[in-house]
Amino acid sequence: MNDLVSILTPTYNTEKFIRATLESVQNQTYQNWEMILVDDASTDKTVSIIEEFAQNDSRVKLFKLPENRGNGFARNAALEKATGKYIAYLDADDLWFSEKLEKQIQFLKMNNQPFTFSYYDSIDEEGNNLSRRVESPNPLTYNELFFCNYVGNLTAIYDSDYFGKIILETTQKRQDWRIWLTILKQIKIAKPVPEPLAFYRIRKNSVSSSKFRLIKHNFGVYREFHGYNLVFSVLLMMRFLFTQLIIKRKYIKKILN
Repeated sequence: MNDLVSILTPTYNTEKFIRATLESVQNQTYQNWEMILVDDASTDKTVSIIEEFAQNDSRVKLFKLPENRGNGFARNAALEKATGKYIAYLDADDLWFSEKLEKQIQFLKMNNQPFTFSYYDSIDEEGNNLSRRVESPNPLTYNELFFCNYVGNLTAIYDSDYFGKIILETTQKRQDWRIWLTILKQIKIAKPVPEPLAFYRIRKNSVSSSKFRLIKHNFGVYREFHGYNLVFSVLLMMRFLFTQLIIKRKYIKKILN
């Protein structure tokens, strides 16, 4: 019997993308999953599209927040509803390759690991392949992760029997990095599946599309999550920026379509 995978997806005004995201989950070759979508008070047709899927597939589970609370709150709310052994993350505008879950669950079991992730490719708002692949160190150590978030949120899976449910504060951004840091601090290293298994959608004017706009959120990881003083946090941010702008570049590859 295959173990259940709980897929956590917060949604907010993603009517343009959510149908394709849901279809990419339904197309998985690994079929024992539940997709827990928590809608953060959308004002467009996001909810009606999800309800359409939920009516025809009991594995699709929708929960609606009465007011907008932010992505981190919605993701934690989804985690509280999760019942699977494995916890996976998928934002409402990203896509999975059809063998994503199957390959990662096999990888976890064959390597006796409680956590893994994978490489991923990038698409634009219209779904066009940008010929850009994001890889990572292999294996990935805690020290490497400390200065750069190499783990794509849309690719990560962890074993909740091993770690429990990792619920963190509802920060607007970089909640995912804090989760991986919590995991790597415990297990020290993680091995990625060394191939792309998902499409990350780059959207215009989003916070995550600009590394410079993310600076204050990255700074918060050092200042608030780790609890370092102001001066030391600034020094760590300088090292972070060097890693992000120089070292990580070698893990971003141009690919042929």
